[in-house]
Amino acid sequence: MATLLEPTATLDDQLASQLAGLDALEQAATRPSVSFMRRAWRAAWPKVAAIAIALFAWQCVVWSGWRPTYVLPGPVTVLSRLWSDLGQPDTWRAIGTTLRRAATGFALALLVGVSIGLAVSRFRSLRTAVGSLITGLQTMPSIAWFPLALLLFRLSEAAIMFVVVIGAAPSIANGVISGIDHVPPLLTRAGRVLGAKGWTAYRYVVLPAALPSFLGGLKQGWAFAWRSLMAGELLVIIANQPSIGSRLEFEREFADSAGLMAVMLLILVIGVAVDVIAFSSLERTVRRRRGLGAS
Repeated sequence: MATLLEPTATLDDQLASQLAGLDALEQAATRPSVSFMRRAWRAAWPKVAAIAIALFAWQCVVWSGWRPTYVLPGPVTVLSRLWSDLGQPDTWRAIGTTLRRAATGFALALLVGVSIGLAVSRFRSLRTAVGSLITGLQTMPSIAWFPLALLLFRLSEAAIMFVVVIGAAPSIANGVISGIDHVPPLLTRAGRVLGAKGWTAYRYVVLPAALPSFLGGLKQGWAFAWRSLMAGELLVIIANQPSIGSRLEFEREFADSAGLMAVMLLILVIGVAVDVIAFSSLERTVRRRRGLGAS
């Protein structure tokens, strides 16, 4: 009799354990979510701690007397100067000009890079012809293009845009090519079985599967575009169009180290802000939709 009851008891134990697991999942689903302020603090405190450590290290270098304070001012002096500069309308005009150039140049680089990436990944002969050339263009320093840009376009907006686009487009194109190359063949075969051919297959199968690598190419392209733009604004100063790069050059000419470092901090803050607000948010959204991150 005990032998006959053992399978029944085992099934009852398994059922009870499964029901307990379901109850635990239900309790976890109904558990109150963490408040917005708590989530914000969890996300912000590592960044705040890193900034504090960097500022303390900077201040220690100043205290060491390695350079006089009029050459290397401390963080308090530089941050005070930055706060003062942000209260001036000319600073915001310079920020507006630089951001407008960055948005325009990056949009053009996105159009060119995506077009080249799709064409190269689609046609094997084109990949053989220009595949390595795209990587070679990506490795070239942006500053090396400015002598040619000045010869072609003189001191103008077009010279800056030329260097920004040619600096960022290869990275975006390589992101597209790499993403398409690493699409699992099983997905493309499944798409063909379901009737996805030609552009439909690219639209609904290939491009969504290549999106993570494409986002990586976009981030790298933005970094190249921002660096190219700063180099361009240092060299190409246009009258009545203040920019962050031109302010950096003026501070250097007047040997104003506090103003120079304040502009450098502004460049760093804008670059980090664009990455956090635009690219990191987009990347988290993609990861969450693919089940790769917490909601």
